[in-house]
Amino acid sequence: MAARSAAPARARASAIPQLSWNSARPAPVVLVSGTETFLAERAIRDLRDTLKAEDPSLEVVDIAADAYAPGELLTLASPSLFAEPRLIRVSAVEKCTDAFIAETLAYLDAPADDTTLVLRHGGGVRGKKLLYAIRAGAGGGVEVVCAEIKRDADKYDFAAAEFRSEGRRVSTGALRALVAAFSDDIAELSAACRQLMSDAAAEITETTVERYYGGRVEVNAFKVADAAIAGRYGEALVTLRHAISSGEDPVPIVAAFASKLRTMAKLFGSRGGSAQLASRLGLAPWQVERAQRDLAGWTESGLAQAISTLAETDAAVKGAERDPVFALERMIGVVAGRGR
Repeated sequence: MAARSAAPARARASAIPQLSWNSARPAPVVLVSGTETFLAERAIRDLRDTLKAEDPSLEVVDIAADAYAPGELLTLASPSLFAEPRLIRVSAVEKCTDAFIAETLAYLDAPADDTTLVLRHGGGVRGKKLLYAIRAGAGGGVEVVCAEIKRDADKYDFAAAEFRSEGRRVSTGALRALVAAFSDDIAELSAACRQLMSDAAAEITETTVERYYGGRVEVNAFKVADAAIAGRYGEALVTLRHAISSGEDPVPIVAAFASKLRTMAKLFGSRGGSAQLASRLGLAPWQVERAQRDLAGWTESGLAQAISTLAETDAAVKGAERDPVFALERMIGVVAGRGR
């Protein structure tokens, strides 16, 4: 019974076009949903710019749904004296008042002419009756989905799109370094891409990224991991000590090893082209190709031992041992020795 009732719910959810954040387009009602605030703000700004380009007289007004005053939407959507097009941006729909729900549902029956109503809903169950109505087609709307970007492959694609949108050339190594350096914050990743495009005249390479962002913890962390996994024990140790002396924390260094070793474990023994494996494993093709190179010289038992040591080191740097740096050095010795 539950399975049968879920299907209509999904059908209702997909009754209107669902667009990605960078494909937002005007409609009488635009629902901007999802937890990724940065992408939602970008999508709403792009909508404003598109409407402004169509008619510079565009009037932009804002409503806070969590502090909504009865009658506010109707007043703002009423035709103006000079009939300028209007963009009404509504924030915090996930915290909206009962009056907002009731009046917006009524508005959907007859949206105002030359008005674009943008509803920003950041997630949760509040206002679900309104969401269901919009997704069922009331108001002739579209939904712009701004889900959180979690996978490295998706962050890589995001960064690549930032450069592509400006017609700029960027190397695979530069994209990888940027994602490694700004993996925790999509807004920072975007800002870093924009900064490089602003300052660098030629193709953006890994060297360019290193020059600008070499001080980021994650970049240095991956340098340590790259050297150790390739068997270059001395280089890995020197890079580690330089990173630690520069004030970098051991935890992200362990995280860099974990990221690379997990990908290697996924790829170990796999057959097929990089694109095929990437699709099957939820990775980017460059990640597959890099992991395949990293696996040279590794055995299954050696990889298992390295992952076991990684788990011990993760606990050590989070308080299980008194000397986290010694734990890191011990891990580097095991990894550089290919788990032997």
